[in-house]
Amino acid sequence: MSGTVPPPHRGRARRTGHWSLAVVGVLAGILFATNARLFAEADTRRPENLVDLVRVERDRLEQTNADVIELRAEVADLVASADEFSQAGPDPEVEYAAGRSAVTGPGVVVKLWDAPRRDTLPPGVQPDDLVVHQQDLEGVMNGLWAGGAEAMTVQGHRVTATSSIRCVGNVLLIDGSVYSPPYAIAAIGDPAQLRRVLVSSAPVALYLDYVEALQLGWSLDEESELEFPAAEGSIAMAYAHKPGQEPITLPTTEPSPANGSTP
Repeated sequence: MSGTVPPPHRGRARRTGHWSLAVVGVLAGILFATNARLFAEADTRRPENLVDLVRVERDRLEQTNADVIELRAEVADLVASADEFSQAGPDPEVEYAAGRSAVTGPGVVVKLWDAPRRDTLPPGVQPDDLVVHQQDLEGVMNGLWAGGAEAMTVQGHRVTATSSIRCVGNVLLIDGSVYSPPYAIAAIGDPAQLRRVLVSSAPVALYLDYVEALQLGWSLDEESELEFPAAEGSIAMAYAHKPGQEPITLPTTEPSPANGSTP
């Protein structure tokens, strides 16, 4: 049996298996060590992040609570102001300026009416020259305001910042009501001052020339006591706005023209 040949490479194969087991063991040890270190680091970081999260949320909650307290104080102040205003009632000066209160005092009354109709007209005279126009009313109203009028009425209607006064043909439209001549404009103020400034204004002086030439109607009377009612209707300004802001137009009736009907 001494001549039997053993299987080739058997001793080398056994040595290779030992080395493989050693390498696997080393790699397994490194893997276990790495996993242990990672888990250890994760365990040490997780509590720190939770603490930071709690701290951030706590600060945010404190700030929110502070904001709520501040807003509640503002609301309380606004409610208190509203209660004071409701108890005190409207400001008399504001009510007067807005025409929401009745007024009395001395003043003047101006009346205008159309000229008599004629079959023939002088050269250069048109039929429109025989009627009172919107600019004639505007001239009288502006002259009275310039003379220091404190309040005014047209056909008994209190004139305010929102009054709409227009002439259409030979009729007068005041806040939706229609009137025919004669037209009466009354103003409260110093009668002598009102008269002096009114008749010296250019539009009224021109109208008085037509009064003399074509017998357009005109009368100016001083009154010791005039009584004006409070303005009726809404005083909302659909077209008023603060400088620098876009105007807010509301779906209301025809806009009030800038006709000099306010002081």
